Amino acid sequence: MARFLTRGTVAVAALGLLGAAGQQQPPRIFRGGRDVVRVFVTVTDRDGRLATTLTQDDFEVRDDGKPQPITELDHAPQPIRLIVLLDVSGSMEGNLPLLRDAGAQLFARLRPDDAARVGAFGREVTISPSFTHDSRELDAALPTRIAPDAPTPLWHAIDQAMDAFAGFEDARKVILVLSDGKDTGPLGFRERPSSQVGVIDRGRSEDVMIYAVGMRSRGTQPMMPGAGPGGLQAMLLANMPDPGLARVAEETGGGYREIRFGQDLGAAFAAVADELHTQYLLGYAPPKRDGKVHGINIRMTRAGLKPRARRSYVAPSGSSDVESRPQPASMKAWPSTNAPSSRKNRKPDKAAISAPSASGPATTAFAGLAG
Repeated sequence: MARFLTRGTVAVAALGLLGAAGQQQPPRIFRGGRDVVRVFVTVTDRDGRLATTLTQDDFEVRDDGKPQPITELDHAPQPIRLIVLLDVSGSMEGNLPLLRDAGAQLFARLRPDDAARVGAFGREVTISPSFTHDSRELDAALPTRIAPDAPTPLWHAIDQAMDAFAGFEDARKVILVLSDGKDTGPLGFRERPSSQVGVIDRGRSEDVMIYAVGMRSRGTQPMMPGAGPGGLQAMLLANMPDPGLARVAEETGGGYREIRFGQDLGAAFAAVADELHTQYLLGYAPPKRDGKVHGINIRMTRAGLKPRARRSYVAPSGSSDVESRPQPASMKAWPSTNAPSSRKNRKPDKAAISAPSASGPATTAFAGLAG
């Protein structure tokens, strides 16, 4: 599916190893200049389960079609700054209880070093004031009512959510958006225009990963088919999620899932947290410092594995940080969290692919859930 974008400045948080007393040390923060392209990768097996025990030899990276040496690999869960963005347009009125329950399930899956904010969009776009790990505070920020005539300013809401990451440029930034309808445009003439293309471009340049859940509407107001042969089709499509959501998720390295009537929205939200905590972080040196958009293609050397990551990034421009100053010890290549293997193109060991990770058993990927 998708691939994720990086920005010049790199901030990677890796959990320390357990000490002899069995206590976990604080995460170490590795900060870099513009000399590392970072790519978060979700890998699944043929059954859609998360593959959690891979090594650097299992990955190949191509930049604009040319293979690149992988200099860094980390599989430790990375601290997340998450904005949960919920559609409260009129057609979502019948889904409010499901929406609130799903939010609570997601917040329960956050790790101690994660933090989130809650946003909603309808007549206006609102986002809770600060990032927090307190589940009670997050639950309290969930919407409690939906106006029956509220519009769906989808792209404007995502644009404003990216504004809310100001001051967290080095953090791992993720947006999870839930919507059941098509974008209805800006809320007023004074607002800056927003579009699907603009959201993708901004996600690329500002290193924001976007997950999306498209939901079939269950509004309390029934719709009647219009006149003419296209009336029934128009009625069926009226409450479908915006088709651009899947593309945005794909381009920025997140995942997309569509929820139909009777399916578990809470499980879909929980799966996002599980997936974010089991992704691989790959790093490589940008081959060109031309300030242009470069395509990223992640491939697996083992059969039966499927990667999902962002598709492009904006290359840095100017001289390399490494050329302009000595490289500190913390900027050296991160050690692989798994022992490297020299076997290339080997047949997959299914037991190894789906073996439990340090954070728990392997689970089904978010985008691999039945939709």
